[in-house]
Amino acid sequence: MGIKVLSLNNKGRILKKMILYLLTFLILICVGVTSFINLAPSFGGNPTSAQKEGYKHFDNYVDGKFVNAIPTSMFSSSSNSSSQIKNSEASAKDRNPDAQISVDLIDWNKIKSEKDSLTWLGHSSFLLSMDNKKIIIDPMLGSIASPVSFAGPRRYKYSEDMSNIIDEMPPIDAVFITHDHYDHLDYKSIIKLKSKVSHFFVPLGVSAHLIRWGIPKEKITELNWWDEMKYQDLTIAFMPSRHFSGRGIFNRDTTLWGGWIILGKNTHLYTSGDGGYGPHFKEIGKKYGPFDITLIEGGQYDQRWADIHMIPEQSVQANLDVNGNSMILIHWGAFTLANHGWKEPIERALVEAKKAGVNLIAPKIGETVQLDSDLNSHPSSWWESDLEKAN
Repeated sequence: MGIKVLSLNNKGRILKKMILYLLTFLILICVGVTSFINLAPSFGGNPTSAQKEGYKHFDNYVDGKFVNAIPTSMFSSSSNSSSQIKNSEASAKDRNPDAQISVDLIDWNKIKSEKDSLTWLGHSSFLLSMDNKKIIIDPMLGSIASPVSFAGPRRYKYSEDMSNIIDEMPPIDAVFITHDHYDHLDYKSIIKLKSKVSHFFVPLGVSAHLIRWGIPKEKITELNWWDEMKYQDLTIAFMPSRHFSGRGIFNRDTTLWGGWIILGKNTHLYTSGDGGYGPHFKEIGKKYGPFDITLIEGGQYDQRWADIHMIPEQSVQANLDVNGNSMILIHWGAFTLANHGWKEPIERALVEAKKAGVNLIAPKIGETVQLDSDLNSHPSSWWESDLEKAN
């Protein structure tokens, strides 16, 4: 009996040691991850206590987090359906281009002219010329949408290095950020851009990232949903969307997300930012429409996140809701973030646009579209005919 008791005591001590070692290991991992996030600048910063205190007065800020205007789920309850699995398997084979994407050489003379124009830089990034002002929307020109270089979604093979375009850019009057996800707010792009940019317009809380990266506070303006202001004779306003935010493990929804309206003398533009379909589009159209051009998110969709990303058919409807005259589908053509074919978003959107009578244009990456003349006569098949064989 004494031997059995001693044996049980030994097993108990061994078990306690194993648990202690495991807890110590987990604590070390947590400390290491936290230290890495705090030290690595690409993760950005966090809103200050004063900022958080000010946000408490807003309806879309609850218990230290920003919230959507209507109930929005990160993951749909239908995510495990057999049809979803079949669709994912069927589309997985062409999730990435099998050849290099031919990027148009930037026509800087056209961009620097006095005519309003729009140049697609891939995904959701655009260089906008409006009223002879130069504006960048969501400058993500890096090679990987990730806080680290060794893991994350990589940009498709382009014939041109998009990050080098920054060196050739003229002075930029303003940068507009829709939200702080890595495929919209890129640390390396901001570092290369910051000496060229006069002012940054961002959602509430996003200034914390820019300040950590060396942007002076006085060069940053934060806006809440429906806030409107004047900037160098342009009217700008920040609009709601159904999405979320966060660049690290511990700061989910501590910054706001949304879309932008930029109104000039001759051109009225709306960009949706990321987000699911909802009644906010009709509200935006009622207050600010019509728009000469809309940039509507419609790539990287999945039934598992149906509330926070639109499928292409919803994107076309969103353009109708906001009363857009012409539309460009965005959030595709650069990264694979969802389990569908990389060309599927534009192909589905074109079919739906034809049914709905929507003028959907699809410029090549790097191509400059003049907003007073090129919106009704634009080819829409570069993804089929202009792929160069990869080296």
